[in-house]
Amino acid sequence: MTESERKLINPDGTRLDGRSKTDIRETSIEAGVSSRADGSALIKMGNNIILAVVHGPRELHPKHLVNPNKAVIRCTYRMATFSVGDRKRPAPSRREREISKVMTESLESVVLTHLYPRSAIDVFVQVLQADGGTRCAALSAASVAVADAGIPMRDLIAGCAAGIIEDQVVVDLADYEDKEGTGDVPLGYAPSVDEVSLLQMDGNFTKEQLLESVELAKEGCRQVYLIQREALKKKYSDIREEVAEEIVEEAIELKENIEEDQADITDFMEEEEEEEEEDFIDYGDDDEEDDEKVVDDLLEPTTFFEEE
Repeated sequence: MTESERKLINPDGTRLDGRSKTDIRETSIEAGVSSRADGSALIKMGNNIILAVVHGPRELHPKHLVNPNKAVIRCTYRMATFSVGDRKRPAPSRREREISKVMTESLESVVLTHLYPRSAIDVFVQVLQADGGTRCAALSAASVAVADAGIPMRDLIAGCAAGIIEDQVVVDLADYEDKEGTGDVPLGYAPSVDEVSLLQMDGNFTKEQLLESVELAKEGCRQVYLIQREALKKKYSDIREEVAEEIVEEAIELKENIEEDQADITDFMEEEEEEEEEDFIDYGDDDEEDDEKVVDDLLEPTTFFEEE
């Protein structure tokens, strides 16, 4: 059976990888993976591996791009030459430029850029391994990286796609499903404020299929959103634990130093007492006898005249 003839949905309604139509692929996000950037995140979504880093807010160059009222967000999406089966050309493709543009517009809808006038926020996304749905995964990673940089946002943006395979709407298409399906709808969604910041469509959909795809994609975004929040919580809970451990270590060291100082003071006091005892002169009874003799001599009458 050729790839075009194989069934993408099993008789029991599950897909080839065992997921139901509402299940996203196994996803993990780690925040703060790069010490050289102001913010960073690594997402693994299925076989996708994508790194996002953020630099800024920082001075904007060239100067003619400066906006006196808000920060300028610049997203750069690139796929590594080894990220796909056939080597990709290193030059930016039209698709990469398009994804860079829509990611910029999506992030602008939630980042509070007015707090940083005349500055730039640069977001760099590198796809290390691609397996379908990279623009949605990249948007999710970029959003976490911006939050990791400490830049205020109205909400995180989670990305997920839905599409049609064998006339059924499913969420989070893998690469083979994307290629063999009849269409997909990538969506960027901010669940807390209930706003769609990215919506694209590729393929043919009926009205009912499109509406169902949007709702399924939103549900997929909510699942990704929970993972994003947990990634940020984990990073800062780890920081709190490290700080707490440092405080405990400093307190123990301080206590030991105080005990050592007290022991030194005690030893010093004992040595001083011993020296004082050694320096003290005890005249005893002999001194009293000498004093009495001197007094007697003074009181005794002189015999000088008697001899004369």
